[in-house]
Parts: sequence; C-alpha cells; structure tokens
Amino acid sequence: MTPGDLRERIITAALDLLSRDGEEAVSTRAVSAAAGVQPPTLYRFFGDKQGLLDAVAEHGFQRYLATKTAVPSSGDPVEDLRRGWDLHVDLGLANPALYTLMYGRLRADASVPAAHRAAADVLAGHIRRIAEAGRLRVPEALAAALVHAAGSGTTLALITTPPEQREPALSATAREAVIAAISTDPPAGREPGPVTAAVALRAALPRVPQLSSGEKVLLGEWLDRITR
Repeated sequence: MTPGDLRERIITAALDLLSRDGEEAVSTRAVSAAAGVQPPTLYRFFGDKQGLLDAVAEHGFQRYLATKTAVPSSGDPVEDLRRGWDLHVDLGLANPALYTLMYGRLRADASVPAAHRAAADVLAGHIRRIAEAGRLRVPEALAAALVHAAGSGTTLALITTPPEQREPALSATAREAVIAAISTDPPAGREPGPVTAAVALRAALPRVPQLSSGEKVLLGEWLDRITR
C-alpha cells in the first residue's frame, strides 16, 4: 500500500467515525484502530488530532466541490444560484457532522484548505455570471459574502434544530431574501440603473483587451465608487 493510499484509508476511517458517532468519537486511538494502523502512523501523516480533523474537512470540501461542479447550468444565473443554495443545504443536512466540521469550526489562525478556496470560487463564479448579465445590484464581493454567510448560517441552524422542530420554509425564505437583496429581475426592454450597469462592467473588465492594465485599475476604481 502506498503512503497516499494509507493516508486515504485513515481519513476514510475518521470520516466513518465522524458520520456515525460525531466528532467526540474521532480520537487518535479510535481512528488508528478503525484504520488498522498504529497511532505513530497517524501522527506521522497528520501531526495530531486537529491535523486529522483538518484533513477530514478538506476531504469534505473536495467531495462537495465535485458535487457542485457536476450540476449543469440552467441558462439563468440567478436560478443557478438558487439551485446551488438548495444543493448546499441538502448536503449539509445529509452530512451534519461533516458539515459542522467544515463550516462551524473554521479557525482564524488556520490556513484555508485549497478545496475550500475552490468551493468559494464556485460561488464567486455564480455571482460573476449574475453581474455579467446586468442583474447584480451590489458589488460582487458583498454578494458572495452575503450568500455564504446566509447559506452556511441557515444550514447550521437547521442542523442544530431537531428535525421535528425545523421550520420547513426557513431555507427557501432565507434564500429568496438574499437573492432579492443582491439581484434584480431580468431586464424587460429597459436600460439597467447606473449601479447595476457599473457592477456588470466591473465584472467584464478583466476581459477588455482594449485597455491597459493601468487603465483597467483606474476604471475599476471609478466603477467601485459608483457601486458604494
């Protein structure tokens, strides 16, 4: 067995324990026994329990990312965001312990896993497509932050509420409130307002070859001023 295969086996054993019995069950002794290795092997790969939990969270983000990128576009960027929200919540409810590890225990002093950054890039891509369609009413960074905060907060709230006590309309209501806050309806034969137009142009600015890098920076600053 290669070191990579052995590392994957340990992560799988930890994930199984996490899913079945919660984070408290993921001790170095229990994971070592489940994976059929000695504790020093686990320490060699992950350093300590926190390193192992970080690796499990990274594995969760990779799995989540594979699911997100497999969903085809509907042709409507706002509808794609809506479907992405529902997929995110469903995955969290199907894997509550893993989701809580992924989103409920991110530490300010920890480096952001590559798969976590890639998942954030998927959300940023959704927001960018809304902006390019002229339908984003706030700056892209703010829109992405709102969707992330509301989506993960809603999912964690549902996870920590007993199923029989959950409000069935919570996720859809939060989703539509966020979408209404960041986006506009499709244009109906009218020009968008200045803020929406500025956001759309800002999104397309990196792909404007007629401007130099310095000109793009200057125009970007002007457009950002309009959206504030």
